[in-house]
Amino acid sequence: MRLAWVWCTRRAVRHSVKVPRRLLSAQVNPQHDRLSETTRNIGIIAHIDAGKTTTTERMLYYSGYTRRIGDVDEGSTVTDFLPAERARGITIQSAAITFHWPPTAPQSPPPQLPPTFDTIPRSSIPHNINLIDTPGHADFTFEVLRSLRVLDGAVCILDGVAGVEAQTEKVWTQAGHYHIPRVIFVNKLDRDGAAFSRTVKEIGVRLHGWPAVCQIPWWKGGNGDFVGVGDAVHLRGLLWQGSADGSQIKAFELEQLETTDTQFADEIKKARIALVELLSEHDDLMVEHFLEHDEDHLAIPGLQIMQSLRRTVLQAPQRIIPVFAGASFRNIGVQPLLDAVVDLLPSPLERPDPEISIENQTSTLQQLLSAAPKPSVPAKKHKKTKDALDIAEVRNLTACALAFKVVNDTKRGILVYIRVYSGTLDRGSVLYNTNLHIAERAPRLLKMYANDAVEVDSLSSGQIGVITGLKHARTGDTLIVYKGLQMKSQPPGGLSSLQLRPITVPPPVFFTSIEPQSLSEQKHVQESLNILLREDPSLHLSIDDESGQTHLAGMGDLHLEIARDRLLHDFKAKARIGKIEIGYRETITASTPPYTYTLDRPIASKPAKAAITASVDPILDTSFTPQDAILTAEQQSAACKNVPYESSYALPDNSTLHISHDGLSRTDSSTHKSLLPPHLSLPSILSAIHAGASAALARGPFNGFPVSNTALHITLDAAAHLYPETTTTALSMATRAAVAHSLRTASETSPSVLMEPVMLATVFVNEASLGAVVQDISSARGGQVLSLDSPVSSSPSSASSSPATPRDTEDDDDAPIIDPTQIYTPPDPFASGTSSLSSDLGSSQRQIVARVPLKEMVGYLNHLRAITGGRGTFVMTVDGFEKMAAQRQREVVEAMREFV
Repeated sequence: MRLAWVWCTRRAVRHSVKVPRRLLSAQVNPQHDRLSETTRNIGIIAHIDAGKTTTTERMLYYSGYTRRIGDVDEGSTVTDFLPAERARGITIQSAAITFHWPPTAPQSPPPQLPPTFDTIPRSSIPHNINLIDTPGHADFTFEVLRSLRVLDGAVCILDGVAGVEAQTEKVWTQAGHYHIPRVIFVNKLDRDGAAFSRTVKEIGVRLHGWPAVCQIPWWKGGNGDFVGVGDAVHLRGLLWQGSADGSQIKAFELEQLETTDTQFADEIKKARIALVELLSEHDDLMVEHFLEHDEDHLAIPGLQIMQSLRRTVLQAPQRIIPVFAGASFRNIGVQPLLDAVVDLLPSPLERPDPEISIENQTSTLQQLLSAAPKPSVPAKKHKKTKDALDIAEVRNLTACALAFKVVNDTKRGILVYIRVYSGTLDRGSVLYNTNLHIAERAPRLLKMYANDAVEVDSLSSGQIGVITGLKHARTGDTLIVYKGLQMKSQPPGGLSSLQLRPITVPPPVFFTSIEPQSLSEQKHVQESLNILLREDPSLHLSIDDESGQTHLAGMGDLHLEIARDRLLHDFKAKARIGKIEIGYRETITASTPPYTYTLDRPIASKPAKAAITASVDPILDTSFTPQDAILTAEQQSAACKNVPYESSYALPDNSTLHISHDGLSRTDSSTHKSLLPPHLSLPSILSAIHAGASAALARGPFNGFPVSNTALHITLDAAAHLYPETTTTALSMATRAAVAHSLRTASETSPSVLMEPVMLATVFVNEASLGAVVQDISSARGGQVLSLDSPVSSSPSSASSSPATPRDTEDDDDAPIIDPTQIYTPPDPFASGTSSLSSDLGSSQRQIVARVPLKEMVGYLNHLRAITGGRGTFVMTVDGFEKMAAQRQREVVEAMREFV
């Protein structure tokens, strides 16, 4: 106990307790919205097979939404409604569903909110919960990312037997990147081998936070079956008995437990003492409550404990992690977890303002709205602050929303899932898409209940809903509503450039070929592919110019397998699908002299003529990370040099484009009229050159893979290269031809080399199989083992992109290193009393972090299970692309020729 520490701080409470760095509630929107106050937008995140969908089914049942509990094995769950999900028993597509907790009667009036929640818990008032059940498989990481983008809180579910698994660390890190408050539910405590104590310690060590144990397991007779939980917050025991569906819960106060189960009552007291001391280190008010109650840990009311937990959970970065216990399949622990969701996780009003970009400036949505002058204030009297955004048209902005998901429904057509961040979106409103610069009307608004829907008249700020009938909206598009906006008009001023923070799409590493069975099927196949790509932006489509073959690329073999099944079975497309292959890159090794290409031929039956000069140089850095392939508008803008007669752009795959346009200034357009044809402008010329160069790099001269690590130099001489017949299309085609010729010349001068994707693999095995797995990775597969039983902080190619470093993406340099000996946990009844702490954390499962070429990891799961007796698991993600050795390159090229 650290009671002495608390006693020493009695006289200097406010000086000794660290003040939280930033409370999310400090940024609450001043316009109090009753619906937003009683709304929770949460997600269920976890490793595959941890019990996400099973827990969701129990939540729906206890809330009164369903009358029977669905089963994953039977394929009767509400959220896993796709045929592929029910056939495989896994979640593939995140499903949104809305329910109330505590349950409310149909057609009941909205709850009456009290002036403050100081005297009653939030969970005593019905709340509207928008829940998203996310996938756990690594191939569907993008599905998790776009769901996290719009969430306000998350419930992370852990397998009480497996503990903190690899994919759990990954999704935890992704949630931390968006500063999403999280609670943890330790599931499957009814299974043989469940170890609550070890799992809690792994939370501290691997998730870099202090576990606040709010519930402890209740074992029948101290070492028997799992029958309930001990509530350290309210000092009671909760026993599930009397019904098979878990709807009957009997509560035992601490005084009752002291007479019937003394050992369990004493453990609840220890859990309460540890909880109060942990909260006292991170919350000033908890120390004050402790002193007000004569330093008695047990005398502090449970409501004050819950309020302190809420304050620490809403701190950013989150250092306190509330931990709850249960077994969803046995229907134990789900109702208290729902109470914790309402009591601890934030409402939309308590979340930070969303980041935006507008007119090449970055800000937040609330700052933008507050900076707009009021109509009653004259413009000359409106004082602007130093950093205020001077966009008067913002005062007419009535709603702003983000499209985070697009789904093709067989009955309702295209469904666009949105999160409203400002204002109210009404049915029939005209929406302006600031990404595509297109206006569309929203004919219907829906609230989704998994595969069912209810039509609504409006969606207010903080709500998640669906718009039907939109023809163009994609994942990541920003949709705004503006007073006076018509279908064919555009918002005035800079409002058309307003964009919420986009969703980053990771690069694909696998691809397969798709060919229609006949020419008559080509249109249907193309339309089906377009729908697939609109639904899932992590899929990429490309066409081989020489063979005319269509290639579909994705994040993994399972990802592509699901896309193939949907194409053939859901869309009924008649096509031949090729073997799944790896997406390599290629790069040049020699420079070329300037080459001028002149295009002089009709385009679309009209004469066209243009010329361009190009040369290429290799970039000596022979490796790049996936982040190099993802470019935002801000990054491209920053890449441009402040030289008026030159323009520079960053291209995908670590390539660059430098355009020299002597005589044509980007800052002074006075000379453009004399040098440019009247139908051309410098921005349109630069855009055409950029498009042509990007198209040329999409297919390399060596083996048709995208070109990486290449510097392109383009020279535009307005007098020699531009003609009266020059069009932007002609310029783009001339650029593409010139760059392609230079790439071929470089490849002929010195052979190009292939670059292969290298994966960062985290493998979990038992102690007996550790040596065999390490030898297999390092010898047979040519991998490099980076660490054992600890997350890796850097890698040879990327020190900041590794998914096994949660601290890297938390945007926080002082994430604590947790000492597991300082974490309170109740004893596990089946744990060995002689085992040391290190063996508790490592003997049952060892973690191997290694970098292995992707080619060697295809089909690795079956091999891993063979050498580990079926107990090994792993997760991997792209860590970078690296130059291949000559021998490996020859083997890959020969294998590809055999495939052709």
